[in-house]
Amino acid sequence: MSIRKSFFAIIITGYFLTACSNNAIKQEPEATINSDVEEKYQWDLSDLYADLKAWEAARLKVASEIQQLSKLQGSLGKDAQSLLYVSDQISGVYKEAVRVYIYANLSADIDTRDAENEERSQLARNLFTDLGASTSWYSPELLALGEEKINQFIAEEPTLDKHSFNAADTLRRAPHTLDKDIETLLAKTGQLTSGPNSIYSVLANANLPWPEVILSDGRKIRLSQAGYSAARQAPNREDRKMVFDSFWSVWQDYEATLGAIMNSQVQGLVFKTEARNYKSSMGRALFDDNMPPEVYRTLVTEVNQALPTLHRYFKLRKRMLGIEDEMRYFDIYPPLVILDKTFSIEDSIAITRRALEPLGEEYMAAYDMGVKGRWMHVFPSPGKRSGAYMSGGAYDVHPYILLNHNNNFESASTFAHEYGHAVHSVLSNAVQPWETAGYSTFIAETASIMNEMLLQDMVIEEASSDEEKLFYLGIGLEALRGTFFRQTMFAEFELKINEEVESGNVLTGSKLTTIYLQLLKRYHGHDQGVVNIDDLYGIEWAYIPHFYYDFYVFQYATSIAAASDLAQKIRSGDQQAQNDFITLLKAGGSDYPYDLMKNAGIDMATAAPYKALIKRMNNIMDEMEIILNNR
Repeated sequence: MSIRKSFFAIIITGYFLTACSNNAIKQEPEATINSDVEEKYQWDLSDLYADLKAWEAARLKVASEIQQLSKLQGSLGKDAQSLLYVSDQISGVYKEAVRVYIYANLSADIDTRDAENEERSQLARNLFTDLGASTSWYSPELLALGEEKINQFIAEEPTLDKHSFNAADTLRRAPHTLDKDIETLLAKTGQLTSGPNSIYSVLANANLPWPEVILSDGRKIRLSQAGYSAARQAPNREDRKMVFDSFWSVWQDYEATLGAIMNSQVQGLVFKTEARNYKSSMGRALFDDNMPPEVYRTLVTEVNQALPTLHRYFKLRKRMLGIEDEMRYFDIYPPLVILDKTFSIEDSIAITRRALEPLGEEYMAAYDMGVKGRWMHVFPSPGKRSGAYMSGGAYDVHPYILLNHNNNFESASTFAHEYGHAVHSVLSNAVQPWETAGYSTFIAETASIMNEMLLQDMVIEEASSDEEKLFYLGIGLEALRGTFFRQTMFAEFELKINEEVESGNVLTGSKLTTIYLQLLKRYHGHDQGVVNIDDLYGIEWAYIPHFYYDFYVFQYATSIAAASDLAQKIRSGDQQAQNDFITLLKAGGSDYPYDLMKNAGIDMATAAPYKALIKRMNNIMDEMEIILNNR
């Protein structure tokens, strides 16, 4: 009966995928928002707590309750009522701790410059380390009861049913659960094993000496991560090369330090793998969701077999950008078509609603409730966190959505994505108890990416010109490159570096760069003359924060494949597919994600969903080439 084992999947589902095609947090242009912004465009945190005083009282109460949980040790096996009482106590404290964290985190993200906001966020985060230590005895004690006695208690006390899935999951984890003293010790190592990520974050976001460059149009740009994300799209090729060379040279200067940090990260993962008696770090990471390793390996195999499709895209990109000599890595990011069309937040709400109508009345009712309530913080402002996310863990309240809407189609697509998460949480919370309402990243991203695809397909159909259609098709194509191919390349890299440490080797910055560069060249067809990759760009591995999330990135690629399959079926009017999708959303975390998706008709351990996505990608390119050939 693990305690809500995927906390971050619950509270910040959707945050990373918003940025996945660029593999860093999306950096929106900063805008100054006046204090008279309409209230409906700002979320109402008083739905969580009336004010800071109420929040502080709740935090202290949760902290006190956490300390009391250790006193429940030894009481699980008395009778069914004791098991129910202890399980409810732990679950209830956890639920309130999540609510405390969400309030602090949302407050901090509105103005990251406020040190007091950040302090409150850290205080709330610390609750979970304390909670893990205070309840580390729970799983060993539950395992000591045995499956027969647990099932007997559940039969005697029907209210225990809400804990039954987590109880079964704890029994499944028996080979990897240690005695209570070791579990307590491992729980206390959490802050130590998270150290590399914290160090990396400070170095990458605050301490690297970003250079300044002057573009051919006279603009001076500081190549921070935000500046790089914008400047790499420059229309002038010489500008792009200068941006790439300047930016990656900074990372290269810190290769040894960044390598030491990454080595510590992977060594920590291997420590957890060995301490809990897993055969590999990949197996350990996938075990949490009971995800068959075949899913990971099938994804990598199918993507590698489909590299000719990716190379076809690069050749099409070269044609559309008018590049006469060889295509280079710095030609990946400029938009294929510029669309001079704005999408206000009201436009985004309206077109998303039309696009999602095939999902049915129940889905649309939840969507309408969200856009009419004060669930969103819509516009960018000084100090506000960049990117977008949905925070859905406030079970008794409602989801919250952070946006940085900039009146373009990308903002509209992001809006559709995040409301996919929000409706998912609404439907799951309405059906599931708190204990099984939280869902996996794998299912979450499938639901949200499908919204993007439904929106994209609709605007392509409604495009008023070939240029507009090419714009939408190009965005869809780039999403497939970034989310399917690029993320799988990352997944291959992550697997290779973990296997390197598991074999008893040490990772250095130079070794990491060599491994990454080989993958970069293979995926981009360097040896076939498709895209030329300069050796300097092999340091790109150091720029990707996702490598500190423990076999996280492969889920983006699997999710977009599943979403593509579902979107195609639902848009074609397949009522069974629509029903299966709603059932999937309502299921929350009541079963393992692989099994839930299989029940919806998609087996991610087979080649079929990946081949279907490749077919979608080729169909998009077919349509684009027809338009280009008819010009």
